[in-house]
Amino acid sequence: MSESDVSKYLDTFPNWLRNLGHDAEELSEILNEESVAGDARETIAGGLNYLFKSLDLIPDGIDDIGYLDDAFVLRVAAELASHQDTGDANADMLKTISRLSDDAMVIKEFLGNDYGRLEAYVRGLRNGAARGRSVDDILSDADVRKALLSDVVGFAKSYESPAFGREEKNLIKLKAFFDAKLPQ
Repeated sequence: MSESDVSKYLDTFPNWLRNLGHDAEELSEILNEESVAGDARETIAGGLNYLFKSLDLIPDGIDDIGYLDDAFVLRVAAELASHQDTGDANADMLKTISRLSDDAMVIKEFLGNDYGRLEAYVRGLRNGAARGRSVDDILSDADVRKALLSDVVGFAKSYESPAFGREEKNLIKLKAFFDAKLPQ
């Protein structure tokens, strides 16, 4: 990793941590938009549901990097959704998807060959569940969707961004977690 790359990541990742709650809330608005095609909504629902998984790729309590996996997953989900039919999503929703999707390019640069593994993992979140909610339940049952959206709002309100020290060792630790935890 070049010195300029290290500097870029040490500037970018703390911003993502500070904005995680806001980003989640913006993405969650897409779930109530019936005009957005099912594939895009499934991908977004899987990414949002990941926030509530008890077994994250990186446990939330780990200093500095504990919530970065959540920020990465939301961005990769938006990137995947951007390649799917977004139907008649309004301009604000498209702007959110585009902004987070653009951020996924930084993840791709950072993870290198492991990016494909993260992308496959995020795709697979469509088939998973968190807090007893599957993606199918979220999209087909208004009460389940309402509960997820309420949880997203609660998360956003209570979330406190961890400090992210401007130390290269945090980037090394982050890469090591993804390398070790992403399915082969």
